[in-house]
Amino acid sequence: MAMRNWRVRRSQDTPAREGKGPILIHALDGFLGAGSAARLAAEQLRTGEGEVIHEFDLDEMFDYRARRPMIAFRENHYADYDDPTLQIVLEHDTNGEPYFLLAGPEPDFQWERFVGDVHDIIEEHDVPLTLGLGAVPMGVPHTRPAMITAHGTRAELVDRQNLWSAQVTVPSSAQSLLEYRLGQWGHDAAGYVVHVPHYLAQIDYPPAALALLAALADRTGLSIDADRLRARQDDALKEIEQQIEEQGGTSLLGGLEEQYDAFTRGAAQSLLAHDEELPSGDELADQFEQFLARQRKNDQG
Repeated sequence: MAMRNWRVRRSQDTPAREGKGPILIHALDGFLGAGSAARLAAEQLRTGEGEVIHEFDLDEMFDYRARRPMIAFRENHYADYDDPTLQIVLEHDTNGEPYFLLAGPEPDFQWERFVGDVHDIIEEHDVPLTLGLGAVPMGVPHTRPAMITAHGTRAELVDRQNLWSAQVTVPSSAQSLLEYRLGQWGHDAAGYVVHVPHYLAQIDYPPAALALLAALADRTGLSIDADRLRARQDDALKEIEQQIEEQGGTSLLGGLEEQYDAFTRGAAQSLLAHDEELPSGDELADQFEQFLARQRKNDQG
């Protein structure tokens, strides 16, 4: 691969490059993976009939000891090794509209090489826009609509108003670096990060994935069949409500709802700080310990 000048910036007066190919959607399972929202969204975007146009060499990018792939042991031998794969696949929605999907584990190593390979694909296939899907844990209750933070390499690409506004320095990810580099190279890149209740960040949380898919559909017009995920959402929310009632977490949830409502009304500047002594999300998380343990056991089983 040719060496790139990673720090070359385009002028603010230089128009973004206009492509005529399909858009590229990236949803990596890694740092921006709270509630498995990105992975669940990618599962709905993956039809099983797509054409693989590029496969990354994960053997040099993947930390096997930190995220050990599963392998089955049957009586006296190993079988069915779950190879980690990271691919860009040409998919089509239910109306036949094409899009590229980049999904799989977030690379642990060689981020710049990964970003460069994606850039080559974007150039080769004339991709006009790259959209990232991610999720982060926040002090929000599951009983309120999912909050989404939109972002982009240009202000014109941010298509919705963000209720959460702050200037913070956060740990980077392969996805955030990808968007940043694409902006430097004159490509349009944007994305959505959904806020997941932090007491549910370690389990599959379908409402967050559905919020990402809804934002994607609103922007692109893609028609995605998410019926299976909606069915899972109903079951998950019933289970959560049952656990809250059984574990006596109703009052704690009420405190978190009060924080959230005050924030959305503009009475508070941050979900992380409030003048009143309201119960924290951490207290609520303690009440859900049994629920989370059972969910993890079910996932592993």
